[in-house]
Amino acid sequence: MAAFSEPKAHAVDWVDRNSDQLSTFEQRIWEYAEPAWREYRSADAYADLLEEEGFEVERGSAGMPTAFVATYGDGDPVIATYAEYDAVPGNSQRRVPYREPREGLHEYAPGHTDPHSILGVGSLGGALAAKDAIDEYDLDGTIRFFGEPAEKVCGSKPIHATKGYFDDHDAHLSYHPYPTNTTVWETHCGSYWSVVFEFECEEPHTWTQSNIVPDASPWHADARAPGALDALCLMYTNTKYTKEAMFPHTGHWILNEYVMTAGQKTSDNLAPRISQIQYCWRAPTLDLQQRIYEVLRQNAEHAAGVSHCSLSETWVAKTRVGLANNAMAAATYDNLEAIGPPTLDEAAREFGRDVQETLEIEPMENPFNEGAETLVPPEEYEETVRSGLPDWQQNFTSDDYVDYTWHAPTVRLYTGRPWLRPPSDDYSYPEWAYNAVGGVPEITHPGMFVASKTIAATIVDLLTKPSVLEQARDEFERRTGGGVGGSDWVEPLLPASFDAPVDLPWPEYVETPRGREWMLPTRREESTAGDVPAARE
Repeated sequence: MAAFSEPKAHAVDWVDRNSDQLSTFEQRIWEYAEPAWREYRSADAYADLLEEEGFEVERGSAGMPTAFVATYGDGDPVIATYAEYDAVPGNSQRRVPYREPREGLHEYAPGHTDPHSILGVGSLGGALAAKDAIDEYDLDGTIRFFGEPAEKVCGSKPIHATKGYFDDHDAHLSYHPYPTNTTVWETHCGSYWSVVFEFECEEPHTWTQSNIVPDASPWHADARAPGALDALCLMYTNTKYTKEAMFPHTGHWILNEYVMTAGQKTSDNLAPRISQIQYCWRAPTLDLQQRIYEVLRQNAEHAAGVSHCSLSETWVAKTRVGLANNAMAAATYDNLEAIGPPTLDEAAREFGRDVQETLEIEPMENPFNEGAETLVPPEEYEETVRSGLPDWQQNFTSDDYVDYTWHAPTVRLYTGRPWLRPPSDDYSYPEWAYNAVGGVPEITHPGMFVASKTIAATIVDLLTKPSVLEQARDEFERRTGGGVGGSDWVEPLLPASFDAPVDLPWPEYVETPRGREWMLPTRREESTAGDVPAARE
């Protein structure tokens, strides 16, 4: 650290001195494993900790119950970073080298995959370390730390953006655990849009009234309206038929669906009254996104008409594409290079070998990918990414951090999140193995601490070296045609009046007389209604 200024060296050293606190907090968030829009415990834990550290915290920011904004310091520049903390349904896993869901929960309860627990605490450590340097050296400037829920549905950052929360920022730092250690150069994430179509059979009695049986209730005796369940099925199948017509045959696009509500009727001759299906899609340009939406909307209107339903829609997310800033990427990578890549100890490797033994793979001396402990310069990483993309494609995959990039110069930092090394090129590890590895501190915390140190060092640079921020601002203005509101600037895609879709039936934990459990109760042993009678002669 000899090349670091005293404030920067102090901030980096803070991470080492407080590593136990950060480690314990990350494991706490990992255990909460709360899914999108339902991260109540996780958000409160962050907000409580930040208040204890002297931050002023706005809870429930932008109308999102599990979002927050924490601010420390005053004056310029304003430097922002953020935590994510949502987990993914269907990925429940203990920190053990074999398949075992978390105790007392259904196997399809949530678990952290990337994991966002590392992402959030990696950024948190950087913000707290920089805050300590502000105090120790009386630095001017403001640190703003956001709690961003529902990243898995790209939900919160577009809402914070459209409601003005990023308007006074001077720079942003975005972090994500990744198989290697670098910063993103030009090819940032693309766009993610998501909408819920709701079908409602409001007047099933107007479908037909033949009155075949005198004085009988037409709701039971007549042919019933197709109803909302049929609408959902038609929407699902029609979209499968039209899917390949929505997209180009290159460009790495994705379309996924989730059935939220399916009929709300038991086995009765009454029309299913309501159904909801969510679609999300990733594409590298906004024009493609709009084209896909138009096909989806057309399919929904057709399904509603055939099934005697009305149609409404609720938007979940609508992000822009990422805007690069080479100056921020270079300055942050310089700090990453000075700090060095994470290194894994023998305890980490032993856990990886135990997983391999469980899967009947011959244990490897180093069971993890080399990239997790290797630095890759951003220009070199860019060449690797571009090698798999067509020339016309400027953005790749999706993440809602992209909405930060249009309001101030932004860096995307990656530090090593180890992956198990496959025994052959065509082998894929099961999801439980990936998730188990992500919960083991010896494996994931080295990369998390490197992220905290790199973020802290970069924040201190932005507060103490005007030339670093000036170069990033100049590039931002050039790329946007004059900064925010410039000729090439893209405004938020959601209206300022947009309400977060927190009232939709998202998967969540529930409290019952049986205690706290996932929405799918823990599996019981199979039971029958009694002995099956023998077949008659």
